[in-house]
This record gives sequence, C-alpha cells and structure tokens, in this order.
Amino acid sequence: IAAALALLILSLSAIKLLQKKGMRDWVFLYLMAFFEVMLAAGLSISGLYLLSFLIYLLVMVCTIISFEIRKAAIAVDRTSPKSETLRAKVMLPAGRLPATAFILIVFISILAVPLFFLLPRVGGAGFGGSKSGRQTLSGFSDTIRLGDFGLINENDEVVMRVKLDKPADPGGLYFRGIALDIFDNQSWSRSTSRNILQRGELGYVQVDKDPSRDDLTIQTIYLEPLDTPVLFALPRAVRVQGNFPFLYRDRYGAISFQPTFDRVSYRVLSDRSTPAVAKLRSDVKPYPADIGNSRQLPPVFDPRIAELAEQVSGNSTNRYDKAKSIETHLRTNFGYTLEQKAGGQEPLSDFLFNIREGHCEYFATAMAIMLRTQGIATRVVNGFHGGEFNDAAGMTIVRQRNAHAWVEVYFPEEDAWVLFDPTPAAGLNAGGFGSGIAGTVKKYAEALEAIWIQYFVAFDDQEQRSLARSVRSGMADFQVYGASYLAIAKDILGGWWAEIRGVDGGQARMLAIAKGVGVLVGTIFLFFSLRLLFRWIIRWQIWQKLRLVDAPRRGIVDFYERMQDLLAKQGLRREPFQTPLEFATGSNIPEVVKITEKYNRVRFGLQDLDRAEADEIDTWLQRISGPDPAPDRSDNRSQI
Repeated sequence: IAAALALLILSLSAIKLLQKKGMRDWVFLYLMAFFEVMLAAGLSISGLYLLSFLIYLLVMVCTIISFEIRKAAIAVDRTSPKSETLRAKVMLPAGRLPATAFILIVFISILAVPLFFLLPRVGGAGFGGSKSGRQTLSGFSDTIRLGDFGLINENDEVVMRVKLDKPADPGGLYFRGIALDIFDNQSWSRSTSRNILQRGELGYVQVDKDPSRDDLTIQTIYLEPLDTPVLFALPRAVRVQGNFPFLYRDRYGAISFQPTFDRVSYRVLSDRSTPAVAKLRSDVKPYPADIGNSRQLPPVFDPRIAELAEQVSGNSTNRYDKAKSIETHLRTNFGYTLEQKAGGQEPLSDFLFNIREGHCEYFATAMAIMLRTQGIATRVVNGFHGGEFNDAAGMTIVRQRNAHAWVEVYFPEEDAWVLFDPTPAAGLNAGGFGSGIAGTVKKYAEALEAIWIQYFVAFDDQEQRSLARSVRSGMADFQVYGASYLAIAKDILGGWWAEIRGVDGGQARMLAIAKGVGVLVGTIFLFFSLRLLFRWIIRWQIWQKLRLVDAPRRGIVDFYERMQDLLAKQGLRREPFQTPLEFATGSNIPEVVKITEKYNRVRFGLQDLDRAEADEIDTWLQRISGPDPAPDRSDNRSQI
C-alpha cells in the first residue's frame, strides 16, 4: 500500500510540474516532496536513505529560502511601481544559499537531535517493512527435505544484525531457529505443539527457566522480514525482551511470534554454558519417558546405517564419546558440496555409501540417525551459523548464506541438549568483508547502515534505556577518572610541599623551590604571551579577515547606516519587518531609493563602488541631511 501511495504522489507531482504554477502550486509541490521522503522512510532502512535525506534537507531549505525571497519581491512589486527596476538590479547570490541552508540545518539539528533521543518511545515491534515483501531463505525452513536434485544458490542478503554484550568469535555463534524430531527417510518435520507465553510486568517474556550458571550472553538482534515467524537466538534462550505482547514456544525451545512481515528488533538473554566433558562422559542415567520422538527411527531404513554407526563408535562406552566419534568421522571422511547429488527412496543411504558428499542437512541427518541407531536421543536444528563481524559497528552481520543445520544430543543427567556439528570445515562459512580498498569500503558502508538502523530506524524504548545506561556509565567513569587525577595532583602538591618544608633535606628543599619558581615564571610568561597575542589579534583585525561572510564589505556599506541615522532624526525609522527596498520605496524620497539601490548592489550583488558613485552617495546624503528633503510627489501613497 505504501509503495502504491508513493507512486500516486509521484505521478501527481509530475503532472503538477507540467502545468502553469502559482504560489500555492509550489507549496503543494513542496508538501508532496515531503510526503515522498516520509514514505521512503517506511519503505527502506538502507543507509543510503540517510544520504538522500540529507541531500533533500539541504535542497529543501535552499528552496524555501528562495521561495520566501521571491514572495517578498512580488509583494514589493505590488506596493510600488518603481520596484521592478530596482529589483531587477539586485542580483541574488545563489552561491550563498547552500551555506546559509547548511548553517540553518546545523542549528536545527543541535536542537532536534537531543529531542529525538529523549522523547518517549511507543509503538510495536516492527520498524519498517520490506520493499519486496517477505524473503525466501536459502537453506532455512521449518522442514528439511533430502533428495531434491539441484544446486543451492547462496544469497548475500542480510537476515539479521546482531550486537553482543561481550566479544565472541563468529565461528562459534549458532543462532538457533527450530528443532526437528521426525524423519521418514525423505524429510524432517516437528511434532511438538506450542505454548503461549505472555510478557511479564518487567517487560520481558520468560521462555525458559532462569540460568544457574554464569555464562550469560545478551544479544540485541535486528531481524529482517522473513517467510517464517521464528525468532533466532543463541542457545539456550532464557528471556526475550521486545515489544511483543506474547510469544510462542514449543517443547524443543523454538520461539516464534505473531507474524507482521516487518523488520523487528528484540533482545535475548541466553545461557551459553555447557556441562563439563567429564560430566557428559559419566552420564549413564536412563532417558525419561517423555523424551518424545528424539529416538524414533523410520519404519524401514538401510541396515548398513546402524552397522556403520556401530563400526565408527564401537570403542566408545558413553553417549558423549559416541557422538564425538561419529561427528569426527563425518567431518573427516566426507566432502562438502552445495550440489544436491544424493537421491532415491533413501537419500541418506545414498549419501553415506555412494555419493559421500553433500551439504549441511545431509551431515546433520546422518549424525542424528546414526546416533539414534545406538539408542541416543538426538534432534536436528535449523538456524544460522557464523557471520561477518564488523568491528566498525560492533555487530555481527548474518546473511542468508549462513543458513545451517546441526545436531543436538540429549544428556538426561545434566538435563542438557549439547550441540554437535558434523559438517566439514569447508561448509562452515564464517564470511568476511575481504581485503583491500573494496573490503574496507564495504565494511564501513555496512557499519553506517547498521548504526543507522540501531540508533534511528529501530531506536525504541529498549535502545533508549540502553543509551541512558551508557550515558550514566560514561558519567560515572568520568567522575572516577576525575577523582583519580585530582588525587594524583594532590599527591604531587603534597610531596612538593613536604620538600619545601625540608623533610628530605636541604638539597631537596632547594630543588623544590627552584621547581616552584620555574612553574611560577612559566605561568606568568604564558599569561603575558596570551595577552599579547590577543592584543595583536585585535590590532590587526584578524577576526574580520577570517570571517567568511561579507567581512571585507561591511566598511563599504557604512553609508546606508549613515542614511538611516539621518532619517531617524527626521522621524523616519525602518521597521523590523521591512526590507531595505520596502523602506526606501515607502519613504517617497528619491535620494533614499537611489542610496538603497547602491546598498543592495554592493551588499548583495558583490559589486564595488567607483569614486564617482561614492561622490554621488555623499551628495545624496547631504540632501537628506538638509532641513527638508523633498519627497517625490509623483506617488502619494503612504509609507509601507
């Protein structure tokens, strides 16, 4: 709807541009341009929008200034028949418009930016829709189907941007989506139902039991519109904070929300700790009765799979070592390819005993089924692995090509699902921005877009609270540093005073006195040097020479101020709302009009006066200063 509305407004603006336009028509066009920019903000979150908005802002301010100048000139034309000749001689220096507009934008920004960050945030979880609608992900879905021939095309589209509260290697990041437990020799699916979890009074949704360990990670995730309502997070997600009234969670830990097909931002607290390897090896506790389908096998499958599992893990005596041996076997003895070659009625068997190469879903399926033949509870997880860490933005950029599948093995004694990844290293795409100039430009462009999304597009009450905490933390650090520096200065002065009193002997006392005298002389010298520099600046009028706007010309147009002083003595004063031209034409004094014409040409037209013109101005000023300057009786209208 927004895209169609933008096209409609653009069409109306184009039609209006081709017609004859008055002042109201120009105002209409300005409003249409403003609405176009506002609609673009809802259709795109790209960092390029910020650049286009800044250009629009500069052009718009220049346009409004020009519009007001033209409007004032037309008003003068209507009040005096002489003004057309005068206005034609005043050249508008268009080169000054951008500089004036830039100064106005800077002052407005100084006032507006703090208000933007301080105003209370309200609204939903979404922060902008996708121009092309939902994305179809390469590799991620809520089912896995093996045996479909073809080639998986990797896609560089961004799926999410993740900001972690502590540094982490992208190669060790697994953003969990959904877990699948039923395999029918062709595909994986899930059998579990979902529960509704309401948001608590503290503003977050409790999705799992509170952690009893200390390895906690906070992730702030900016998720693009996807064709799935799944919320991704590092395992094990404990709490989710966002503008969601409620969330869904299944028994395998998959978290989803009511789909809006908008970009969403949320914060997750995850317990990333895993039990010690020694505890996992000693886990011999029987599985509970409610383990579900995690040990289920297809009704009919190739018996060679069980034989291979027994052969690979035959020397292992516990669940953990069996899982590690099968993981290592698949990683080291099979190849990775994006081409889907294995097929038939049992594509897993074809992969293990014939093709011996495939992509991550084949490896995860092989490990899960091989372990199930050994009576070990497993499930396959779909999500994303790795990403590109952008140190300029402090974020990890996760793309569609980072879609991945892995295995989780259950250990009942620890009540923990432990992650295993049997995919060879060639299939673990950590990504990167590359090297050289192109890689650097790409990194900073991505960082600019990430910062734009974090602090402007998706800036909500969560980010506002986070920014407030950062400011308070910075102020506290500043106070700590200030106190430490004051303590150091106090120690130095205390030591110096102790030396002055002769605590360390006469030689140390004389040296301390010499240091004190040297500091005093240096301070006096610096004071007088700065004073002389200030006087030199005043004497040589350095500030006037460094001024960028009209500094050399102010002395030239002093004659206009003299004229105003003379007229004020005679009771003619220029009102604040009057332009010089309006004041001159309203006075009905020919000399005033002529002097104002010269003033406008010099002040705004960047032209100089010659000697003859300066003499003329002196003559006109003498006439004005006479006892009764004669007004022009050809126009009997009163002053404006």
